[in-house]
Parts: sequence; structure tokens; C-alpha cells
Amino acid sequence: MVDVANIHLPVLLDDCVNLMAPALEHENAIAADCTLGLAGHSIAFLKAAPQARLIGIDRDSEALGLATERMEREGLADRFIPVHAAFDQLDQVLTDRGIERVDAVFMDLGLSSLQIDETDRGFSYSHDAPLDMRMDVSQPLTAERILATYDAAELVRIFKEYGEERFSRQIARAIVARRDKEPFTTTAQLNRLVDEVVPQAHRPAGNPAKRVFQALRIEVNGELDKLASTLPQAANRLHVGGRLVVESYHSLEDKTVKSFMAQGLRVDVPAGLPIIPPDAQPFFTDLTRGAIKADEHEIAANPRSASVRLRAVEVSREIPSRWRKRFTQTAQGLNDVKIQGSASPGRAKNTARIRTRRG
Repeated sequence: MVDVANIHLPVLLDDCVNLMAPALEHENAIAADCTLGLAGHSIAFLKAAPQARLIGIDRDSEALGLATERMEREGLADRFIPVHAAFDQLDQVLTDRGIERVDAVFMDLGLSSLQIDETDRGFSYSHDAPLDMRMDVSQPLTAERILATYDAAELVRIFKEYGEERFSRQIARAIVARRDKEPFTTTAQLNRLVDEVVPQAHRPAGNPAKRVFQALRIEVNGELDKLASTLPQAANRLHVGGRLVVESYHSLEDKTVKSFMAQGLRVDVPAGLPIIPPDAQPFFTDLTRGAIKADEHEIAANPRSASVRLRAVEVSREIPSRWRKRFTQTAQGLNDVKIQGSASPGRAKNTARIRTRRG
């Protein structure tokens, strides 16, 4: 059990509060925290905005229970609505509760303290544990199953695409060659194999297996697909003046967030058009002017903040109907693919092909 009294500090907490609170300073304001974790950020949001209510979404039922207990101890339970769901179910969560629009949406895409600190979930390469890596333990796909059933080409793809691992091919071949004799069931086994395969002279700082662990975690939980599906849902649900605030922790997440936000930050006309119609003007305002990073003081106090990139936009005018339709289609298309392919090894590859066709 996690010692909730001694959990790690939420990353860039003051910056996140300063970005969220202005949208929540009115009666009946509603915020959605799509990645509740242990509620460190959400508690701060509710304290900074005493008129607001907050919907806290998490797919990890243990984290949700601990977060609810913290809210009760802080005297915030009457303004807090816990929901057990994946964050890409945001639309359904709001619809089920009769909520059409919200004032702020927050996403902290890093692993929660619960997932990192509990050694039996297999998220960390620092402790020997079962190769699980599921944020939602009710789903069937685990890291062990991936290593046992994906062919070499699929393993190469996820290690290269999600882990940016330069020795993806060598690692995948070694896994396939060894797994019939020695099935991979623990993190220590995978650590040993990567340690044997990756040359000493070409290792990144830290554990040589960290990129492989990251890639497996992303594949197990469908993280990038869920992110790409959730961002348009969030935009369509925000009031004018509402804010979308997202913390990313690796380049693939940040690229997805940056690319999505850029759609609403530029004029929607062909280059060189002499007059820009009002309906083609940007509908987002950049609140962070790029990405906010942790300074050296925060990194020293909270090492998990070293890779964070915080981006935020405000809905500056009503999002045009053509963009709302596009966002809805994007979210629905990605969700359809996940439903059709959630139990198959080729799930992510199929999604990637759909993205390519759409451009």
C-alpha cells in the first residue's frame, strides 16, 4: 500500500494551478482532471477555485479510491466527483452526468506515484516484478503477453516508435529467440536481456532498458492513441474561455499535444490570402508560449519533473462547426480502431495506418 502521506510532489504544481484557476473563478465552474492519480493537482485546483467542482477520472481503481480518501480528508468531497474510466472516455463520462460543457480540462500524462512506487505492477525497471504494466488491471493485454505473442517485426516497431530505441531490431530478435526456452515473466529477465544486447559504448544515461520499458507501457495501455482521441474530445467540451492544460513527459506525447494545439492557433486559410475571414481566425490562444519546463530547483526537489513539458491553450472564440465535426470524427475513428483491435497484437499498427490515410 502506498504511503499517501509521503507521496511525491505534483509536477509544476504552481504553474498548473495558475493556468487552471482563472477559468474556474465563477459560480458553478466545472473542471475535469482526466488523469487523477492521487489527486495532488486536483486538490490544489479545488482549493484555488472555491466555487468549482471537479470530475476526477482514472482507470486505476486503487488510485481512484486513495484519491477519494484524500479529498475527504481535505474537506473537498462535496465538490469532487470520482469516475473510474480511461481518459479517452471523457465524452461519455460527461454525457452520463448531464454535463455539456466544462471550464477546464487537465491531463498529467506521467505515471502516478502509485504506479511507480508499487513494485508489483512492473512499471519500473528498478525492481523485479511481474511483467504487467497495466494501468487498468481489468484489461487482458499485459507486457508479458506482448513479449510472448508479438512477432519480431511488431516488437521492433513498438521499441522503435514508442521507445526510440536504436537497438530495437537486435532486442526484438533476442526476445523471439529466447522466449520459447525461457518465457519472459519478470522485469529482471527483460532487464538482463537488454543488458546483454545493448553495447556498452552506445548506452543512454541510466538503465539501458528504460526505452524498452517505456515502449511496452505505451503499447499495453494504448497511451498515444488514447491521448490523440482525448484532446479533440476535450476541445469540443470546453466553454469559450475554457482551458486545456497538459503535462507530457516524453517527446511522442509532447509532439501529439503540440500538433493538436497548433490546429487552433493558426489561421485556417490558404497561404497568401489577402483577407482572413473572421471564421478562419484562430480559436485557441497560447497560454504558455510554447512549453514550460521545470527549472533546476524543481528538478532537484522532484526528479520526476526533469522531462516535463507543460502546454496550455484557451478557447478564445466558439470553435467553428467544421472543426467540431473534424474533432468528433478524429476521436470516434481512433476509438473505433481501439475497440476493434484491443485484443490483437496488431492493434497499434492498424491505428497508425488509419492516421496515415487521414494525413
